[in-house]
Amino acid sequence: MDAAVRAQIVEQIERALEGGPLVVVGTVIEGGDPEVATAGDKLLVQQDARGDISTLGTLGHEVIDQAVVEAATAVFTEFPRIAVETLYFGQDGRSVTRRSQARSGDAQIMIQLFEAPARLIVVGGGHVGLAVARIGEMVGFDIAVYDDREEFANRERFPMADTILNGEADEALGHLDLGPGTYVVLVSRGHKQDEDALRLVVGRGAGYVGMIGSRRRTATVLQHLAEEGFAREALDAVNTPVGIDIGAETPEEIALSILAEIVMIRRGGTGTRMRTQRASIDWPEAPKA
Repeated sequence: MDAAVRAQIVEQIERALEGGPLVVVGTVIEGGDPEVATAGDKLLVQQDARGDISTLGTLGHEVIDQAVVEAATAVFTEFPRIAVETLYFGQDGRSVTRRSQARSGDAQIMIQLFEAPARLIVVGGGHVGLAVARIGEMVGFDIAVYDDREEFANRERFPMADTILNGEADEALGHLDLGPGTYVVLVSRGHKQDEDALRLVVGRGAGYVGMIGSRRRTATVLQHLAEEGFAREALDAVNTPVGIDIGAETPEEIALSILAEIVMIRRGGTGTRMRTQRASIDWPEAPKA
């Protein structure tokens, strides 16, 4: 593979890891026999905001290139996303996931997703916000915390946070980059603060926006924004009241409920109890008396 192209692929991977558009890279592990592709060659696949696909590099075989592009496109569109997968490709474009299913001479290619760590933006530095940040860090999110009161959003109170934001909401939140990997939780001290923050984040492309509050309170907020002209689709996407119903009462339980909903949406879960998936038991017949 041309050194310049390889360098460009590395640059695109680094950009994705820093928060740019996510990319999928196919890398030849074994080229097949006779050699279909060259071990180490790479093909980068990227999807823009409109859904258009672009590529960089080649695996040296047109049909396999196209098959890898199709596999990469599936990574972009299917949930839960698979971060790393090894596939076996034939010269006819056929692909399988298991070596036992591969044919003699198939090329072994690793399909790998590169994206920045998911980012959790917690609006509100109170008890619930603190619990959300703590659990969010535990499950792997980069954490950003906003509260207009510095005594509630500071490095001492939120040592796990990558970013601390204070000041006016429009300055702190209005300039944040929001994308599919960004999850926003509004748990501030009051109805007005959450409504102001929601105006600044709704409809801007975040993967999740959730707002705490009772059904009556959250309905009032959404009604206000609807009357101001916010799009129905954007408001319908707001997760409010926030979280999954687990009977949560304490700040920690509420935070657990919220993170459970976020992980469910991020990973493509259903929210049903896992016990519904367990295998049935073949009970032996009762012994005769």
